[in-house]
Amino acid sequence: MDSFELNKIMGAILGTCLVLLSLNIVAGMVFSTHAPAKPGFEIVVTQVPAGATKGPATQEADTPIATRLASADLSRGETSAKKCVACHTFGKGEPNRVGPNLYGIVGRKIGSVQGFNYSASMKKQTGNWSFDELDHYLKTPQGMIPGTNMTFAGVARASERGDLILYLNSKADSPQPLPKAADATPPGATKAQ
Repeated sequence: MDSFELNKIMGAILGTCLVLLSLNIVAGMVFSTHAPAKPGFEIVVTQVPAGATKGPATQEADTPIATRLASADLSRGETSAKKCVACHTFGKGEPNRVGPNLYGIVGRKIGSVQGFNYSASMKKQTGNWSFDELDHYLKTPQGMIPGTNMTFAGVARASERGDLILYLNSKADSPQPLPKAADATPPGATKAQ
């Protein structure tokens, strides 16, 4: 190879590098980025003193389940249960899905659906699904039973939980009698004797 051929190859490589460098400079001017003055997003959280109430939602949460069941609506509960159909079935004899079948859950022993593989933390639970137990569990499943496989965040509104529990109670051969609202006491209060 003579020097003329070598100069053509080196010139082509040098020219390509020059074109790429020019494109990089022009693209940097067209698509310039500006660093934010303060990185990230500011999330504002309002602090509420321990004794203060936030409003109706806090007052609703203090209402006992018996009182909420007395004013619960079955059709609203059926609508609320649509959140659950991706993982649960409600009919008698229907198969389990990701979660167990919920037919007859009120009053049933916790973790007792045949053929369903419960988490270890759910298997350790004792007792039956009472109205209060369901209310606490539906509010925050992971909070009540840490380690449960139920990844649902929960139902925050107390009135919606009451509607849903009323609907779940109706899905049974013999629904459990609703607790009397007069017998209920707010959390932290003691019954008069």
